[in-house]
Amino acid sequence: MRITATLMLVLMAGLFILSRQYLDLHPAWGYLHAFAEAAMVGGLADWFAVTALFRHPMGIPIPHTAIIPENKDRIADTMAQFLRTNFLIPSVVARRMQNMNMARAVGGFLAEPTQGSQSRIGSGAAELLAGVLESLDPDKLGGQVKAGLKSQAKKIEISPLLGQMLSTAIADKRHLPLIDAIIRWSGLTLEDNEEMVRQMISERANGIIRWTGLDGRLSASVLDGLYKLLAEVLVDPEHPLRDKIQEGLDQLAHDLVHDPKMRARVERMKDDVLENEAVARWWEGVWERMRAGMIRMARNPDTVLGGQLGSSLGELGDALREDTQLQTQVNRFARRTAVGVATRYGDQIVQLVSETVRRWDARTLTDRIENAVGRDLQFIRINGTFVGGLVGMTIHFLDGLFYG
Repeated sequence: MRITATLMLVLMAGLFILSRQYLDLHPAWGYLHAFAEAAMVGGLADWFAVTALFRHPMGIPIPHTAIIPENKDRIADTMAQFLRTNFLIPSVVARRMQNMNMARAVGGFLAEPTQGSQSRIGSGAAELLAGVLESLDPDKLGGQVKAGLKSQAKKIEISPLLGQMLSTAIADKRHLPLIDAIIRWSGLTLEDNEEMVRQMISERANGIIRWTGLDGRLSASVLDGLYKLLAEVLVDPEHPLRDKIQEGLDQLAHDLVHDPKMRARVERMKDDVLENEAVARWWEGVWERMRAGMIRMARNPDTVLGGQLGSSLGELGDALREDTQLQTQVNRFARRTAVGVATRYGDQIVQLVSETVRRWDARTLTDRIENAVGRDLQFIRINGTFVGGLVGMTIHFLDGLFYG
């Protein structure tokens, strides 16, 4: 297409020279001459405009040319800021999670039947244990167990425990499957929201890019680059992005242990869950099923204790699926967690995007974008040649009409 557009420009130059020889023979040659002259001007002007997007025309460092390579770092910062202001602000995260019912999804998972491990108890100890458990008043003991568990849970500050667990998992490299899952989820989320991303990039593109039709191609190139980046991160255990995620997890583990605000936030979420009546009923049900299960296991050592725990988890799953109040509490906890992550670690994510784009080679980036949209860019030159010629003929006609 570049050769075609250039040959059209050469053709117009030939017509311009040829028609100049016969201007006195017939008025039609004047129209052809005006068409060729204006077509050359239009073709050259559009060649300059298209070339200036990607490089200096003829290698001459004219101001405001080579726009994309000269502004690569600014483009990186703009993309990062776009991500920060449109995706990683608390109000956007909260709104996106408003219609997500995570509690119901977890409930559906827990409601599935599970299998436990077998254990045996000697006949004498088993009989004694069964007699003790049967002698206890179920209702009174259930209330005491519920109150005791709730009291103990309130005394335990879970934020440091979570931080230490996360630190231990990171030290043992047990967090790597979680990172892979996050990367895959990011790719699926990006795929599900491709049209929204394309539209947002198009709306924020400047007038020149929209006029040249680059906004669609640029959004496609950005999406392709993001997909490629996610694929590279997924298959390359030494990728710099993994280091950034690692830094974020290390910071989260540190904040869970040492940041008073983070610890207070986690404690408030824990208290909200403990005060829910559905959770209280679940505590009672867990104890009663554990007691009944231990009695059956004591009477029959072949009984599967894990099966009773699985049944209790199934009951919790049913509660999560059916109790809207409990769903509200759990979903609020998840939403607050996501908003907190966006608030505290959004700047690190934005910095990662900016640094990644800055590391891209300017020439490679420019060549890829130009190859992706090159056909349409050359059509701009072709159209400019034709439109310029038509404008030249029109001016020639008006000139002859009013001043001939």
